[in-house]
Amino acid sequence: MLTVIVILKALIAIAGLALLGQGVLYVLAGVGRETNIFYRTLRALAKPATAAVRAITPRRFVPDEYIGFAAFFLLAGLYIALVIQQTGLCIEDLKHPACERLAVEYQARCERGQQEACLLLERGGIAPASRAPRAAPAR
Repeated sequence: MLTVIVILKALIAIAGLALLGQGVLYVLAGVGRETNIFYRTLRALAKPATAAVRAITPRRFVPDEYIGFAAFFLLAGLYIALVIQQTGLCIEDLKHPACERLAVEYQARCERGQQEACLLLERGGIAPASRAPRAAPAR
């Protein structure tokens, strides 16, 4: 399941960044944007997202001029939801390659003496480096 979430996050990030780049070029290129190869490439990358949003939103609420904005914000919301879902699944399985950064963060917290992080590491099957809090520096 984590692998599917990571793949979906990557696809959503590509489409979202394509929409963002397309918006920037919309402003910079002006009237000649349709002849700009980069604008057309970004439009092709974002086409599945904009087509999906156009299919699910009624035209009277979201006119065609604003479908790019709607697609971008929908993708941003989906991305945030997937990040939250990935974090929840990573807490259950810290050994998954997609959870390496989270496991490293919990190791650092455990070394600083946060017992909750040590418990999560143990529950995830990772031996904490040290459970003892660091000694206070001498003054």
